[in-house]
Amino acid sequence: MANKSHLHLLRDVRPNPQITGLLIVAALLWAFARITNAVVGGETRAFDTSLLIALRNPADLTDPLGPIWIEELGRDLSALGGTFVLSFLTLSVAGLFWLQRRRITSAFLLLAVTTGVGLSQLLKAGFDRPRPDLVSQETAIYTASFPSGHSMMAAVVYLTLAVLAARTLKRRREKGYVVSLAILIVLGVGISRVYLGVHWPTDVLAAWIIGAGWALFCGIFARFLDRAGPQDRSSRPGPDT
Repeated sequence: MANKSHLHLLRDVRPNPQITGLLIVAALLWAFARITNAVVGGETRAFDTSLLIALRNPADLTDPLGPIWIEELGRDLSALGGTFVLSFLTLSVAGLFWLQRRRITSAFLLLAVTTGVGLSQLLKAGFDRPRPDLVSQETAIYTASFPSGHSMMAAVVYLTLAVLAARTLKRRREKGYVVSLAILIVLGVGISRVYLGVHWPTDVLAAWIIGAGWALFCGIFARFLDRAGPQDRSSRPGPDT
């Protein structure tokens, strides 16, 4: 009887989502540290170079593999992680939250993204890794290579938006759809950066890891916004215009 009672208690024990999330964030930070050490120590040079060359035309390393439309698709995907697109998207959604009188959520989104930008720039300045020299850039690039800014900020913005959107959905399939769509965009942006030859593969991998970790950390904090429910709106009903 005692054994059955203990089994019943174990079945009733459910993992705490916040603790689970923090453990995942810690694991991502550990993975980022391992990749960083390997990059700084030059251990990834052969891997980065071989994968980058595998995506180029052997006769002309400045030319990506495949027809011209694939290269154009790569540029389009890369643009989804650009400063203008991410800034416009963030400000637009934050503005929508503000109009809905979800002021805390609006401020939270802006804070999550701006701090993510600061973290990205800090990491770039700290490591100062040179860009791949296989491709002659059409425009001057003044930022360092590690981690990939496009890939990291795409992870921060799209995954954070997915988390905020999922909080308003009830069905698991809807939540899964939104998160899966965000992940696909993030993967597309990162792969395009390597395909276009503007980043080493480990630049993108590290950016995915740290960007996802930051978005997950923000998502954990966002759960506290649920408790702010009524305080996240104005106490006075606004005009229906």
